[in-house]
Amino acid sequence: MRFQSAVTSVSWIPSAAITGVTKAPFEIGMTHYDDPPPDSLVDLDRVVGPDGARFANELRAWIDVEDGHIVAHGQSGGGRISTSKVKIGGYAVLVPAKAFPELRPEPEVGDGFVRFRQTAGGRPGLPSPRLVRERPFVKVSGPTVWTTLMLTLHADGRSERSLVGATTFPRHWLYDDAGALVGKSAVIDFKDWYQHSFGPHSPWGNEDTPVPTADAETALERRLSTIIMRHGETAPKPVVVKAGRKIFVEGERGDDLALVLDGAVDVDVGGEFLAQLGPGSVLGERAGQGAGARTATVTAATDCRIVRVRRSLLDDDDLLELESGHRREEQ
Repeated sequence: MRFQSAVTSVSWIPSAAITGVTKAPFEIGMTHYDDPPPDSLVDLDRVVGPDGARFANELRAWIDVEDGHIVAHGQSGGGRISTSKVKIGGYAVLVPAKAFPELRPEPEVGDGFVRFRQTAGGRPGLPSPRLVRERPFVKVSGPTVWTTLMLTLHADGRSERSLVGATTFPRHWLYDDAGALVGKSAVIDFKDWYQHSFGPHSPWGNEDTPVPTADAETALERRLSTIIMRHGETAPKPVVVKAGRKIFVEGERGDDLALVLDGAVDVDVGGEFLAQLGPGSVLGERAGQGAGARTATVTAATDCRIVRVRRSLLDDDDLLELESGHRREEQ
C-alpha cells in the first residue's frame, strides 16, 4: 500500500513588517506589501507571483508499505520564487529573483517511519545596498531567504509536518497535504535578516535558523484582523510589547481588544497555562461584556507587536462567535 503526503510553505511580506529607511519604497508605492495568502491553498502558481507571495517551498513524499514494513520511499517537489514588481514613472518593471538549488538530504529511515527534509529559497532580484555585521561590511545584493520543511510518514499512514528552519523575514505560512493552513512562523525580525542573511549564513553555507512557530488562527480571526488593519484613517498604530510583559491581566477591567501582529503570547486562567497563540490572533473579545473584567491573563512569550482597538470597531455577532470558539478551547 502506498501512503503519500505533502507540506508547503508560502512566504509573504505583511503590512508594516519592514522597518527603517528600507520601508520607503513600500510607503511611496514603488513596491508593495503582500495580501495574506488564502486560507486554502489550491493553486500555488496563482499565489506566488509579482502581485502575490514572494516564494514557496513544496515537499511531497511517499512510502510503500507491505506487511507493516516500509519497503520503498521517495520525494519530489521544489521551490518557487517570484520576480519583484517595481513601479517607476508610471511603468511596472519585473526584476527577476535568483533561485538557489533545493537541498534534499538523504531521508532518515527509522523503525516504521521515513523522515524527509527539503530546503528551498533564493535571493530577491532588487539590489539592497546596506551595512552588514561582518566582512565585507557592505552588501549590494539582497539577503538570502529560505524555509526548511520536514515531513514524516509512518507505516500506519500517519504523517507529521513542520517548519524546522527559516529566515526571520518574511512571514512563512504552512499548509498540509489538503491545502489547509495549519501553522505559521510566529516572529518577524527584519533587521536581523537584513544584516545577517548572506554568504555562509544560510543552509547553502551549512547554517540554518530555527524559528518560533504557532498554530494557525481561525478564518474568523483572519477576517477580523483585516477589518482592524484596514479601518481607514483611524487604523490603529502597532505597539511593541517586550517578552514577559502583561497585555491583559485576569480580573482587571477593560473594554479594548488586541490583535497580535507578530510574536507569540501565553494565555493562562487562574494561574494555569491554557494556550500559546501567534500572529493573527484576536484577544479580549469579552471586553465590555458584563462587569467588563478580563477572564484571562495574556503575557508576551516573545517580543510582540500588537494593536489595540475598541470593541465597538467589530460586529457583536462576530465577537460572540469568536468568544464561543475560545470557550471551546478552554474545555
